[in-house]
Amino acid sequence: MQGVIKSYDPATSDGIVVSDTDLAEYDLAPGAIEGSVFRMLRQGQRVKFELDSQGLATSLSLGSESDMGTPAFLAHAEPVPET
Repeated sequence: MQGVIKSYDPATSDGIVVSDTDLAEYDLAPGAIEGSVFRMLRQGQRVKFELDSQGLATSLSLGSESDMGTPAFLAHAEPVPET
């Protein structure tokens, strides 16, 4: 899944990520950024994540518009046939 960080408290590591697909909000799992490239998260930061068995966001990694298959990305990735 991919989404954006709604909130993050670096002191407690509590945070919320909002899914791009359905705008659902997921709490961050304890240790969600451990072992990732993140030291902390900022509001509005785009991330990819997975949900654990408790429905908490975990395994955070860098997200980007190209990961979502936006039209601009697809135009460069796949040639568009001429009509």
